[in-house]
Amino acid sequence: MAQMPMAQSIAPVAAPRTGRPLTFANSARVHELIRGGNMYLSLADALALAIENNLDIELERYGLPAAEADLLRAKGGGLVRGLNFTLAETPVGVGGPLAPVVTNPATTQGTPGTSVATNALELGVLGEPQDNYSMQGSILQSNGSNIPAFDPSLTGQLNWTHTSLPESFYTYYDQNALVSNITSANVGIQQGFSSGAQVALNFDNSHETWNARNSTYGPFSAASLGVTVTQPLVRGFGPSLNRRFIRIAANERRISSLLFQQQVILTVYGIVRLYTDFVALTEDVKVKEETNALAAKLFDDVKAQVEEGTLAQVEMTRANAQVYSTRQDLINSRGLLAEQEAILKNQLTRTGNADPEVQSAHIIPTDTLTIPKQDEIRPMQDLINEALASRPDLGQARLQTDNSRLGLAGSRNATLPEVDLVGTMQNNGLGGVATGLQPPGDTAFIGGYGLALDQILSRNYPTYGIGVNVTLPIRNRVAEADLARDEIQLKQSEIRLRQLQNQARLEVEDALIAMRRARASYEAAVEARRLQQESLDAEQAKFEVGASTSFFVIQYESLLAQAKSTEVAAQSSWVKARAALQRAMGTILDENHISFDQALNGKM
Repeated sequence: MAQMPMAQSIAPVAAPRTGRPLTFANSARVHELIRGGNMYLSLADALALAIENNLDIELERYGLPAAEADLLRAKGGGLVRGLNFTLAETPVGVGGPLAPVVTNPATTQGTPGTSVATNALELGVLGEPQDNYSMQGSILQSNGSNIPAFDPSLTGQLNWTHTSLPESFYTYYDQNALVSNITSANVGIQQGFSSGAQVALNFDNSHETWNARNSTYGPFSAASLGVTVTQPLVRGFGPSLNRRFIRIAANERRISSLLFQQQVILTVYGIVRLYTDFVALTEDVKVKEETNALAAKLFDDVKAQVEEGTLAQVEMTRANAQVYSTRQDLINSRGLLAEQEAILKNQLTRTGNADPEVQSAHIIPTDTLTIPKQDEIRPMQDLINEALASRPDLGQARLQTDNSRLGLAGSRNATLPEVDLVGTMQNNGLGGVATGLQPPGDTAFIGGYGLALDQILSRNYPTYGIGVNVTLPIRNRVAEADLARDEIQLKQSEIRLRQLQNQARLEVEDALIAMRRARASYEAAVEARRLQQESLDAEQAKFEVGASTSFFVIQYESLLAQAKSTEVAAQSSWVKARAALQRAMGTILDENHISFDQALNGKM
């Protein structure tokens, strides 16, 4: 089933803007699975614990409300702040039996050697590799031409001013010094629109008293109500241009969903791999225990025959050396299992080994490694086509490339000249107390503040204006350089997208090859183990009648142990190859019955 359409159809996250409350407590399932000091764990349980507790998934859950906040910011006319494109892979773990990174497999001569445990920290198997899914890396695209603030803002001003100015011309105000008191109360509202227009509405008021004896009115009140509209005609013009960050933020919201889905895929695949290796290591411990028991029995048999005088003393030395060799293998195998258990616990809980009950519990896997009789695989081209359509990493990469195209429009527009159409309209009013100096019959402005308001509403004294402001940059090297850089980045994004698509094709093909190799290896290992068992049985029968020596019995016991470990390793390789194919196709969540909503809510 395709994954990307599921992520695209996601409704806005029904959660607070800061996401769900932060908690580091383990889910109840962790302790429900612990009985008698053991954690009985199936693969389904492990995946459920990872969905509920894994901190890599929890970290990405907060990416969705962050993207919602970015969309809200863009709707207000702000620039997007971007997303975190770095996701964490699950640690590789110590690997399964015979894993070359951890153990020394059998010698090339066919005689198994003793594996030497290596410090997991030195091998880097405890850390989480980081993957950056950004198409641009750390280089950000330019902001391009400015966009208006779409959220309206209300401004207010209240001032009182006292001034005393000496006058050089006495007759001008009939005073040596002009003393005035001015009270102003202004209010305005301004808003930008997607066309690029900026609209400002201002209502200005003032009341003034002064000591000028030749003034017609005093005190007096003045008021005006005006609107100014500035509409860009070239740079910054058009809804498509000015709403580009809203579309970019909407794409980033979808990207955040796909990044979260990709993180879940990485974690689920990693848990499948860790659990499979843990089961294989558990089986390998059983193989080593059985081999050690066979070596101990052989030693007892040889010792009895040496004491009876039917075998030389050297045979007991050889048998005793084999006991210690198999014991060393068992110690190493148990050590690898313990390291894998610690890594697995850390991925399935929020507290790691800080929880005493979890720390002391031993994981008992309840699932076994099984391989079906035959693989039911569709033609490779069909699998590749599904992967290209379903993988969330490819989906978010395409959206990033679309965002680069949207941003490029702003960079291109920033290279254009500024041509703004500006229009103003204002109504004015004046009212004051008559001083007796006005001409006879002139009573137009005699009155208070109410008269000034009436004049404004009646549009008695209007003011109109329209004009064009032009700015023609002689050179605009900053904008030209940004445009060139953004065009290059778009081309690089398209190249990167093609690389990711080619990588997806290769991963599908590689997983199919790995499955075929693992199946062939498993079938050969089963046959080899059967033949080695028959050879050991025959050699033991010859030894019991004195027709063989302990050296040959030890050799066949070692070969049988190697064959059993190889069989277990081949089984785990096939299971991991199948999981790799599911990851490569983007279907691993559906295959394990994990829905997006379950993963997002952290409840299975």
